[in-house]
Amino acid sequence: MKKNIAIIMGGYSSEVAISIKSGNVVYKHLNTEKYNSYRIHIVKEGWFYIDSDENKHSVNKDDFSIEINGNKIIFDCVFNAIHGAPGENGSILAYFDLLGIKHTSAPFYQMALTFNKRDTLSVLQKYDIPTAKSVYLNKGNSFNPNEIVEKVGLPCFVKPNNAGSSFGISKVYEIHELDDAINKAYQEDYEILIESFLEGTEVSVGVIEYNNEVLVLPMTEIVSENDFFDYEAKYEGKSQEITPARISLEEKEKVELIAKKVYAVLNMSGFSRSEYILVNGEPHFLEMNTVPGLTEESILPQQANEAGISMSELFDNAIQNQLN
Repeated sequence: MKKNIAIIMGGYSSEVAISIKSGNVVYKHLNTEKYNSYRIHIVKEGWFYIDSDENKHSVNKDDFSIEINGNKIIFDCVFNAIHGAPGENGSILAYFDLLGIKHTSAPFYQMALTFNKRDTLSVLQKYDIPTAKSVYLNKGNSFNPNEIVEKVGLPCFVKPNNAGSSFGISKVYEIHELDDAINKAYQEDYEILIESFLEGTEVSVGVIEYNNEVLVLPMTEIVSENDFFDYEAKYEGKSQEITPARISLEEKEKVELIAKKVYAVLNMSGFSRSEYILVNGEPHFLEMNTVPGLTEESILPQQANEAGISMSELFDNAIQNQLN
């Protein structure tokens, strides 16, 4: 008997359009012989089931069900394709847990932790995972630019603490640029992170549970045409994404080892894609994405393809991990 799968997409952040694109790709590739798939938009305007004619139908929030031609549809599993809030920060997953509905992401606490960049770094630093030097600020805090620069140096990065897709990020070269960069980051989040610039090769590393094992996918080397891997570089073709990465076998083994350690330390499950900078051959952790892009052009599907895993197999595996 086919399982009913809700593919949630959209969200409440600046990443809504990207999430809907990811969700539609999941819908396109899910095995129709095994699953009845339903696109569910979770957006600020409301929660809607989108039918094949692109018509909207309200979702019953009491039990997360929908009604089609008088028939009530209850979901066996939710495929989480929401980048940002409320999918990637775990809040909607706590709701599913209360309803007893399975989902493809890690438990809500792990999602909340990894969505908060500074809390993730605080945990990993206790396990001797190399990271950049950093300063944290909350909106309204006074700050001394000279003290910040003394700690993190120049250039440095100013970024929202709880945001994705490089929204609100600035690379700061001169101390007088800090004010504008901080204000830009505060437009996305009331907490911000200021980090030292790490010189080296950037690699993006997918780690998933596949066939009941933790699998590190072939890594992707990021070569941005812009000053850093910003929104244009990620989504508008302003970068080279080279899979597998052009790094030595020794560097590859070091990254694989630390990527598995990070996945285990954070008690992760489901999808993850983390960014590392190789500084003199040593991997430094930047951040983790737990709902990475899932389009045909996105990094994680590229890596899965290099490992011989099709998109249909990738998505099916995520669902089966929960159903089983």
